[in-house]
Amino acid sequence: MRPDFLCLPRGSIVRLLFVAWALWLAAAGCSAASGHTRHAPVAAAEPAPPAAVAVPAGEEAELVLMNRQIVRFRAAFLGAPPRQRAERGRLAIVAQLERGGSDTVSVQPNPVGNIVLVGGQLAFVLTPEDTDKLAGETLDALTDTTLAALRTALAESRESRDSKTLVEGLAVSAGLTLVFAILLSGLGRLRGWIAGRLAAAIDAQTRRLRPGGAELIRGERVLAAVGWLTGAAFWLLAALLAYAWLARVLALFPYTRAWGEQLDDYLLGVLARLGLGILETLPNLLVAALMFLVARAVVGLLKPVFDHAASSGNGVGWLDKDTVEPTRKITNILIWIFALVMAYPYLPGAHTEAFKGMSVLIGLMVSLGASSVVGQGASGLILMYSRTLRTGEYVRIGEHEGTVAAITLFNTRLRTGRGAEVTIPNALIVGSATRNYSRTTDGLGFMIDITVTIGYDTPWRQVEAMLLEAARRTAGVLADPAPRVFQTALSDFYPEYCLVAQAAPTGDAPRARVLSNLHASIQDVFNEHGVQIMSPHYMADPAQEKRVPPENWYAPPARKPDAG
Repeated sequence: MRPDFLCLPRGSIVRLLFVAWALWLAAAGCSAASGHTRHAPVAAAEPAPPAAVAVPAGEEAELVLMNRQIVRFRAAFLGAPPRQRAERGRLAIVAQLERGGSDTVSVQPNPVGNIVLVGGQLAFVLTPEDTDKLAGETLDALTDTTLAALRTALAESRESRDSKTLVEGLAVSAGLTLVFAILLSGLGRLRGWIAGRLAAAIDAQTRRLRPGGAELIRGERVLAAVGWLTGAAFWLLAALLAYAWLARVLALFPYTRAWGEQLDDYLLGVLARLGLGILETLPNLLVAALMFLVARAVVGLLKPVFDHAASSGNGVGWLDKDTVEPTRKITNILIWIFALVMAYPYLPGAHTEAFKGMSVLIGLMVSLGASSVVGQGASGLILMYSRTLRTGEYVRIGEHEGTVAAITLFNTRLRTGRGAEVTIPNALIVGSATRNYSRTTDGLGFMIDITVTIGYDTPWRQVEAMLLEAARRTAGVLADPAPRVFQTALSDFYPEYCLVAQAAPTGDAPRARVLSNLHASIQDVFNEHGVQIMSPHYMADPAQEKRVPPENWYAPPARKPDAG
């Protein structure tokens, strides 16, 4: 059975509930007024959350209008991230422009930041967190730059809706395109004219540099290099013209004007950086140039000393005609290396990674290839300063024999007198025995030694006399000092006789010619006296003597010297 109060009408129950709720509120109010709340704990007031919160750099967003950056949002505002703020601001500005309302830009300060208005309508809000803290930018400075960019973009927006402006831009761009085509065509003609003139000049120079018909410089190689350089210059200038044309055309139209300005700013920025870089490096370049000038002055001061030592017969101190030239070269190289090392820190880009990498590469190349080069150079210095060889001396090195034509740092050149020149590495000369025929002579000249083998049945006194007679008949062999004959060995089948004489170093009789003439004279003298030269070994005496009688000396096709 239900209680009696549940039998009340539904409206009476609702009234009772309302009365009970009102009495509870009244009781709560009386309790608070009577001061009983002092026993209740008082909660501390929580600080209001900040309106703007900075975000990482990767989450920043830009507000772009007419391809022009208006502002960069660097913080979240009222829970909206930078990207959402940028999009809302752009949509608000576009909506205001589509309504055809006023596009007047104004700013209204607010405790949370500066409110930017377009036509009296809210566009976006700039907060202190949007400023560039690293650059020390203030909110007022950010607001000024933002308003200037926004006014420019709105003006370009109005201009883009003007058909007359667009037609004028198209006409001017057509004119600029025509000018660009004319300049490009003229540049191509100029390239062809320059290439033709250079080709003619190169051909004329290569014709001059043909001593004896030998081509020292290949003209087609030079022409190919010049063609490559002129082509590179042409395309560089063409690219600059195209760059300038594109920047001018883009700047004619409101929607692309920002791009044209960016192209101009980039090119001008590059040129400005280059100019500033040149100006900044000028003091360092002056220091480096001063060091090179000092090195050149020192080389100039030492030049008279070396010239005097080279022209003097006895030299100056330890410098003589053989060591003065290598000493001059080594001294000059050391001076210039020292100047380069001192000037290196002042050269542009010396502290860049590219220079460091190049230094490492050069050091690696020197380390890998310096062993043989340094060895050859050291051998050359040993030859020069030990005076083992001198220019003009007749020497025998291994199987090579000839007159020393030149001694360089890495090799020595010999002229054999038979129309050949032999180049020998200096390391090979230092590591082998060298026979010098010019060092033991009295005065100028060189020694000649010839070995012949004559049988034991010929008196040795006759052999020596015939060898001395042959030496006296030979042109180029000196009578003072007198030639000498030595018996160097008593072999199984014959004695060995060695004729030693001194020959003149000048005239038309080099050592090879003198040796040839001496060999001919020996054969003539031995044939005159009926002595046969049996060399090398023989096993038994032949039936006929191996000699040529005088009446057969000029058998055809040979002719006597006085036969004309």
